[in-house]
Amino acid sequence: MNDQIQKAASIHYRGFILMEQYDKSWLVRPERSPMVLLPFRTQVCSVQAVKSILDMKLLLTE
Repeated sequence: MNDQIQKAASIHYRGFILMEQYDKSWLVRPERSPMVLLPFRTQVCSVQAVKSILDMKLLLTE
């Protein structure tokens, strides 16, 4: 049974943790408080797309 468990990717990017979910979507959370941006989920996409989404959201909060 343990052989079937997949490890999800976790990437640190610009003060956020990008966590790949088992369905290939992504959960994006700040590494620490105070939160500049609330945690959010993406649809199924590549890590480059998640980084682009995060960059766009950060630009809109400035």
